[in-house]
Amino acid sequence: MLRSVGHTRVTEQSEDPRLTGMRYAVARLRRELAAYPSEFRDRGIAEEELAAMAAMVAGGDPEIGRMRRSLLLIVGSIGSVSALAPTLMDVRKAVDLFGELGH
Repeated sequence: MLRSVGHTRVTEQSEDPRLTGMRYAVARLRRELAAYPSEFRDRGIAEEELAAMAAMVAGGDPEIGRMRRSLLLIVGSIGSVSALAPTLMDVRKAVDLFGELGH
């Protein structure tokens, strides 16, 4: 790997891989939702909840109950948009990696 003079490689080895996966899944769904050409009634709800999830993950210690609530609202608002279903499933899988409430 070539590096420019004065540049160093930065790695975040101490970050929880669940956070990395969640960050990626949420960012991908946000991009796909933004690019989705059709408007639908609850799009704003999905966008707000995805922003909330992104903020939780950025904080480094997301609240599982709040993540699950956001996921339910997102599913309810865009779950019928089949083009977004695979990416929505990735977000669900990322949330599931954090375990159940109270565990």
